[in-house]
Amino acid sequence: MTSNGTRKLFGTDGIRAVAGEAPLDPTTIYSVGLALAHSLRKKSTRPKVLIGRDTRESGPWIAATLAEALRQAGATVESAGIVTTPAVAFLAKTHGFDAGVVISASHNPWADNGIKLFGADGFKFPDAAELAMEEEILFHSAQVQIADPHCFAPVEDNTALQSDYIQFLIDCVPGLSLSGLKIVADCANGAAAAIAPELLRRLSGSKVSKLRFGHLTPEIGEELLRRLNADARTEITLLNTTPDGRNINANCGALHPEFVAREVKSRGADLGLTFDGDADRCMMAGAEGNVINGDAILLMAARDLKARGLLTGDLVVATTMSNMGLEAALKRSGIRMLRAPVGDRYVLEEMQKTNAALGGEQSGHILFPHLATTGDGLLTALVVLDLVARTGKSIGDLTADLKVFPQVIVNVQVREKKPLDGIPAVVDAIRAAETELDGTGRVVIRYSGTEPLARVMIEAESEEAMRRHAEAIAAAIRNELGV
Repeated sequence: MTSNGTRKLFGTDGIRAVAGEAPLDPTTIYSVGLALAHSLRKKSTRPKVLIGRDTRESGPWIAATLAEALRQAGATVESAGIVTTPAVAFLAKTHGFDAGVVISASHNPWADNGIKLFGADGFKFPDAAELAMEEEILFHSAQVQIADPHCFAPVEDNTALQSDYIQFLIDCVPGLSLSGLKIVADCANGAAAAIAPELLRRLSGSKVSKLRFGHLTPEIGEELLRRLNADARTEITLLNTTPDGRNINANCGALHPEFVAREVKSRGADLGLTFDGDADRCMMAGAEGNVINGDAILLMAARDLKARGLLTGDLVVATTMSNMGLEAALKRSGIRMLRAPVGDRYVLEEMQKTNAALGGEQSGHILFPHLATTGDGLLTALVVLDLVARTGKSIGDLTADLKVFPQVIVNVQVREKKPLDGIPAVVDAIRAAETELDGTGRVVIRYSGTEPLARVMIEAESEEAMRRHAEAIAAAIRNELGV
């Protein structure tokens, strides 16, 4: 453990930084591989490690660097190539790997990348396990120097693993038919682009008339079309499926759900699906071009699970960022909502404590522990599609009574993450907001776990008061800690 017991490398979702710069420079990456292998060898003399990555141009050299270090330290390595984060979790658990490594920066811009670790059980490494590795990583970083990020041979990908994951997704929704649906899916030029086309093809079978690719090469599109039989009732349009290493999340994907919402409305589609770079989360859009976020997805899923007797304890775990409107809608359906800190790992921890069958975040991380060990955007999409198909209702109908309180989030870039409760001006601004909004709103201030940002979230019945207090608190933080 690091000497002061605090994190120096790992954030709330692994290590994340600009690729090539500390702590994601070649030397540190190599040191992560050494430390991981040494950690795994405490339980296995020849540990097996699976590597998967998203579509960023830095992914191949990071994978090669990690693989070389893992092998040097006595591990065997296999690569699934470009796959989603939840695919690595699933494959690590079901294919006998001692650990899975995901090379991705999720929703971040293309220049960033990251390293996430999963255990043999398919769950993310606990905070304590990551923290325990840091001392060795820092030690090796001081002993080994690797200047050229491209000095190691590329790893060979076993793309058959992708097919195993796709079959798992299909098995999660037995009998799902997309017949009669007109769907738009935005793959964000990320990992979903390697999975969604084949997944939807296999689910559609002979029931799809048009599988359109908004940004896919004609050759691939024609090959997929050739394999489908016509049925004029179904149409699937795939967008942002041509990653070039730098266009991941670029004005598309779950970080920009308004993109797929516009596409749904302009194409007269029934619904839209949109994923982030590593596809561990999903946002949606209704036929009217309205965005359906994680709160609305939780509401749909919770009511369905309750109706089928599968919602243990009539309980849902959300986060401090989930809207008060969700809590009210769930209560009307006899469902209790607990709040966990932001981060799907913390949602999962609370779910395990309370034996909850459903949890998630407003950002689209949804957890179905009876199906998977981590949030999975593609799985979430299939669960909702199955609900729509079974009920014959649109996602607009299923969420019609969700009355969302006005909510604003102001991000403030900070030079350091000092405790906010020790800054008098910030404390005063927060107290003023909480006093005025008592009973009619909420104030949530937190630091991002993956970026140098302070996030100011306020929701309230009064939009004017909400925006006024959000700006006041953000200004206080900016004056004290701003870049």
